[in-house]
Amino acid sequence: MSNDALADLAAQLPDDTLLTGGDAVEPYRRDRALDPAAGVPLTVARPRTTHEVQTIVRWASDHGIPLVPRGAGTGLSGGATAVDGGIVLSTERMREIRIDRGTRTVTVQPGLLNAELKAAVAAEGLWYPPDPASFEICSIGGNIATNAGGLCCVKYGVTADYVLGLEVVLADGRALRLGGPLIKDVAGLNLLKLFIGSEGTLGVVTEITLRLLPAPPAPRIVAAWFASIEDAAAAIAEISTTIRPSMLEYMDRTCIDSVEDVLALGMDRDAAALVLGGSDDLDPDGRDIAFMTDAFMRHGAYDVVETSPEEGAALAGARRAAIPAVERRGRLLLSDVGVPLPRLRELLLGISRLEAEHEVTIAMLAHAGDGNTHPLVVFDPADDEAAERAELAYGRIMSLAISLGGTISGEHGVGRMKRPWLRDQVGDDVLEVAGRIKHALDPAGILNPGAIFA
Repeated sequence: MSNDALADLAAQLPDDTLLTGGDAVEPYRRDRALDPAAGVPLTVARPRTTHEVQTIVRWASDHGIPLVPRGAGTGLSGGATAVDGGIVLSTERMREIRIDRGTRTVTVQPGLLNAELKAAVAAEGLWYPPDPASFEICSIGGNIATNAGGLCCVKYGVTADYVLGLEVVLADGRALRLGGPLIKDVAGLNLLKLFIGSEGTLGVVTEITLRLLPAPPAPRIVAAWFASIEDAAAAIAEISTTIRPSMLEYMDRTCIDSVEDVLALGMDRDAAALVLGGSDDLDPDGRDIAFMTDAFMRHGAYDVVETSPEEGAALAGARRAAIPAVERRGRLLLSDVGVPLPRLRELLLGISRLEAEHEVTIAMLAHAGDGNTHPLVVFDPADDEAAERAELAYGRIMSLAISLGGTISGEHGVGRMKRPWLRDQVGDDVLEVAGRIKHALDPAGILNPGAIFA
């Protein structure tokens, strides 16, 4: 690519839109998956408007340049890995927000952080439920790209359940407006849902309209400590098939120990597992809390307590802090495999066996109430043998989840890191149909090449 061609793009954009040079582009080469195969982009583009995104995408299309959309860079599957000689299109400057109380919706640009959205609508007495553990640092655009979940999604659903409208720039530079502030709209094919979870492979999302709810009551949280993961899994199975808690989260001993090293909350380091059950029902008798307490005790929890609001918030914060806390122990291979709820016990025990067989540490945390787990394979990157064992264990976790009727990704996306196992899960026919859709919308294959599709 000639300097003149890049200068032509720069001339069509505000002066500070493009970044070039090694030091300037280095922070944009990888997401939190730390993909070792990340390339060096030609430039990083930081547009502020849909029109600027269209200008960048059209230029990339005209010159056959690969383009990787990027949110806040908090992704965990290599979905925002830069390509040599390509463009990284960062949405970090696209941060506008408009709240409409009349329709109980909010329209945002993709660079706004999840936490910023939550705070803005809370000031209006409203609530945006999806709450990824990284909600303080992840962007709404990134949440759309992977259809992110979170701690409260066991009751309230995931990102897709709140998306009413999108503006999307296609690979040829056209901007589609799909949906809007309507509760019901079934006119035509549901293209809206097609783009949610597509990881930037079909288009660049530039605006999102989201459904809001009235603010919920403060949750009541029960903490249960177990001596075995099997007992914890049995309690989770009964609770999740009987009631709808507002939270049902799981942490194993490695996660507990790692978080305690950082936060020093006085957590029980000897526990095999901690399960947090939450309820925000207005029932004055607290029947859900009573049911969870009883279920925990009947399934062998040695300590069960309804926390104070402050203690509950601290323990929920501990759960959110688990991944960065475990990361202090070494390099992580992160997964988000999910299984049908009746198979959660088999998954937890199977991963425990893989940990022993491969002589690696696998920390386990989970949105247990919806079967979405996060096995974290920990290893020393300076130890080649340990790295090889970790890679093997990571692959076998994917295969185990598939064998249990599950998925290789519940909320982080396939990206590049999990693509080798996608065919095993969905099969040849689904991949072939998905490839047709990709080719129809992006015939030159410039959008996020290598993510999801080979």
